[in-house]
Amino acid sequence: MDSIFEVQRQTHEEIERFERAIYTLLSRNTPSHELRLQTEHRASQILDRISSRAVTLSSIYEDEDRRRVEIDALSAPSQQNDLSEFYARLVKIQEHHAKYPDSVPGGFDLELAVLLEDHNQDGADDDLEEEDPISLLFSGEEAYGKYVDLYANHTAFTNLRNIGKRPGYLQYLDLLLLAESGLVHRDLTKEMRFSKDYQSYINNLHTYLLSFAKRTMPLVDIDSQQSEATVDFETKWENGEIVGWEENVPKAQANGKESGGIWCSACQRSYTKQTVYQAHLNSPKHLKAQAKLAESGNEPGANPNGTASPQPATTVTQSSTATRIRNAAFLTHLTTSLLVLLAPTLNDSKSNVERRVSLTAREREQESLEQAKKPPPPPAAKDGAAEEEEEEERIYNPLKLPLGWDGKPIPYWLYKLHGLGVEYRCEICSDHVYMGRKNFERHFQESRHAFGMRALGLPNTKHFHEITRIEDALSLAEKLKQEGRKEIGEQETMEELEDDDGNVYSRKTYEDLKKQGII
Repeated sequence: MDSIFEVQRQTHEEIERFERAIYTLLSRNTPSHELRLQTEHRASQILDRISSRAVTLSSIYEDEDRRRVEIDALSAPSQQNDLSEFYARLVKIQEHHAKYPDSVPGGFDLELAVLLEDHNQDGADDDLEEEDPISLLFSGEEAYGKYVDLYANHTAFTNLRNIGKRPGYLQYLDLLLLAESGLVHRDLTKEMRFSKDYQSYINNLHTYLLSFAKRTMPLVDIDSQQSEATVDFETKWENGEIVGWEENVPKAQANGKESGGIWCSACQRSYTKQTVYQAHLNSPKHLKAQAKLAESGNEPGANPNGTASPQPATTVTQSSTATRIRNAAFLTHLTTSLLVLLAPTLNDSKSNVERRVSLTAREREQESLEQAKKPPPPPAAKDGAAEEEEEEERIYNPLKLPLGWDGKPIPYWLYKLHGLGVEYRCEICSDHVYMGRKNFERHFQESRHAFGMRALGLPNTKHFHEITRIEDALSLAEKLKQEGRKEIGEQETMEELEDDDGNVYSRKTYEDLKKQGII
């Protein structure tokens, strides 16, 4: 047996390593819902192990007697050999390994490695598909915990007596979403909420929601929240603050007393109104039950309306009725707290149902098959540069062809067709190279070329199309400027004159003809 101090040290070490393992798990990138849920479940398992070891460590610190014995054993008297205890324990260790030669050391390391196992390791055999244990916790409708599956609860709700108009599944989800503004199903009548069918329904609903919350939120302490809701219910119940349950039990029953004319000892049945009870006394069923009670020798008192002392069966029935009503109110309060916690999931479930209604049967079947597939493994923790190198190595592109819209190299014939192997250099764009004639022609209307033209003080007009050298652009601008001045001069000198006969001549022609005496 190991020393108590060695066990204590080892427990401290395991707790510390578990804490580092949780940090490693939660720091991983989890882009999908499935990976996030798997990571949280693993972290929850590690937390359970930390809790168990913390309990063990606490018991060790409290065991003062054993610690004292260990200290006395290690503190040998001076007249004896100080290493005697050391050699005695060494012999025990050697005997243990001789008895169990196949024992594998480092069991904790193996346990920790399994919890931190990365399913995206290189060289993994894809043919051996391991079954995901987390996916077995959810049904197909729950879609790995994304949505709730309340179809069975909806059926139970619609089968309640005197419910009136039976809501559809979407309307039922809307009723549950109203829990944020008060107790769930507060619109039901008291007769329905006090019935046994309602208690069975609300119990099943609470059981499912509690299980779903624990499966989808493993890192949330659901039990503590339920305990707080229980304390809150006890306080409100004692003060009569539970809405809709104020008159849950008649006062006489709440005090353990029988009210006159309400309880029938012969029929073992309670009546809420005195008039109904009086009419029931003349019914054949009551007379038959009373005769049977008289034959058995347990005839009730002279006044069956309740002035006599209550029978034991009456007290038990009254107590069970009050307990049942209180349990129904208690489960309703706990269910409301869970519905408030799961409100986002209920909204997502409602949206999913509305979306699936618009799908065809084949589309729903295809979607179910895709959901049944194994979720993608978590990405390995790598540097950004290493990840980019790995992606480039996967693409076989020896000709360095451009990539298409799908991330793959375009066909070689398309590469030759568009002339993407021809380089076009533009000095105005700071010697930028354009591959292919189409890209080159398009770049004259792009911002890079327009910015270069503005830097030269030139307008980016059609006159400068196909001009790529700065010297040619400046020369063309000067030529266009001179031609513009010449046209302005010609427009200024251009003047038309009309002779007496109505003939129109330019000023120069008109003056020449006039000098010659023709006009």
